[in-house]
Amino acid sequence: MSRLAALLLAALCAASCSSGTARHQGEAPPAVGRFASADPGSVNTYWLQAPQGLVVVDTQRSLTDARAALAAVEATGVPIAAILITHSHPDHVGGVGVFRKATAGAPVYASAPVDTSMRTDPLHFYDLTRALPNSDYAPQIAYPDHTFAPGSPIEPAGMTLETAEFGPGESETSTVYYDPKSRALFAGDLVADKATPALLEGHSCGWLIDLDRLRTQFPHIGTIYPGHGAPGGPELIDQQRAYLEHFRHLVRTALPDGTDLTEDKLNSIAAELSRDYPGYPSVASLPTLLEENIKSVAQEIRAEDPATLPILCQAR
Repeated sequence: MSRLAALLLAALCAASCSSGTARHQGEAPPAVGRFASADPGSVNTYWLQAPQGLVVVDTQRSLTDARAALAAVEATGVPIAAILITHSHPDHVGGVGVFRKATAGAPVYASAPVDTSMRTDPLHFYDLTRALPNSDYAPQIAYPDHTFAPGSPIEPAGMTLETAEFGPGESETSTVYYDPKSRALFAGDLVADKATPALLEGHSCGWLIDLDRLRTQFPHIGTIYPGHGAPGGPELIDQQRAYLEHFRHLVRTALPDGTDLTEDKLNSIAAELSRDYPGYPSVASLPTLLEENIKSVAQEIRAEDPATLPILCQAR
């Protein structure tokens, strides 16, 4: 990934925010609360009731948003007993320190690969985020203190959650958390609801493979709680898959035999995507995210070998 692409991906989440709660109709407790920062770049923080208190999933990007999310959680009157991290992107981990300080050291859970990604920051996302104009990012990331092997069950705050690790896809590595009692799945950025995603890491094929495995591994999902957009049912997986397949189809069609992506082709693809997916807000506060996505996927497709390309990623 180029430094420009990394900088663009670091520009996740806006500074102003709103909050609310959401439950999927017909699902059993525990109820799930939701805080969503404002578009463009809206990102979700969730919380759910466990025997020993609230379990929080992801912590926002900016310090301002993290404090607002924390206030929404504290308004429940139930103490925070644990914090879960889905992946290492700046918009999901920037507020870990805010939550940890307010909870007198509630344990922060992350898979070992996500923990490593946070500590090493191989694409320099955190420094790039701090360097953005008017940045309100944490001077120092607070790291997880409870790590677990990929796919291992965990017991935060007295409840049992299943986990699964995915990637490279939307991010290099990502964890989903599943509560089999309520059939609630916290998907991080593996799934979004009607949002223009960040494809800048160049793993759209891997993301399709991840979605197929998610469907297979968790066949009884009731509600998906995405990193961006409103909660919904398993149809969010199909919606995300269809978006990625269509995106790849448009880019592949515009680049026969590995030809270059011209400005005219880029603009044509962007216009068609805007027509096909009207009202899809960007997951980043970046006006040119769609165009940068097209460039990244074009580079990815040009580098693919048709002879070894997984069937899920082949032309349809």
